[in-house]
Amino acid sequence: MSASISTPSSTSSRPGTPAGIDPRGPRVVATLTAVVLAGALLAAPSSLTVVLLAAQAVVFAVGALRGVQHTPYSWLFRTLVRPRLAPPTELEDPAPPRFAQAVGLGFALVALAGYLSGAALLGAVATGAALAAAFLNAAFGFCLGCEMYLLGLRLRSSERVETTP
Repeated sequence: MSASISTPSSTSSRPGTPAGIDPRGPRVVATLTAVVLAGALLAAPSSLTVVLLAAQAVVFAVGALRGVQHTPYSWLFRTLVRPRLAPPTELEDPAPPRFAQAVGLGFALVALAGYLSGAALLGAVATGAALAAAFLNAAFGFCLGCEMYLLGLRLRSSERVETTP
């Protein structure tokens, strides 16, 4: 659900995080993710469904573990789309999209487990949930996983304020 382009001179809103990402990349990548997940649902239940979900899980895992700038979809954005666009006016923190990739990975793994164990309904529901999140990002620029990440930050910071004497 995210793509990026790093620039050495960019700064992130959090110290110690990689340079910011082009905020337009995640929408392009979410579109590719939605296409893969829709294909998996249309083919379900089948071996093609399992192959598509496994491939998407790998993309999610790379984004969650190595960073969104290392995903194959990010490479496609940087190579095919980004050169045709004006430079971004600002860059965004890569941490929320990276968290969103981890959430997507969780749903993809549940979907795979469902289809592989014969629980096709579980697989379809998990795939559908991931597809809905990818569609929200692709169509409206609303990253559900990113919002979850930011909500978690707000909750943690409010807990610190309440427990401080």
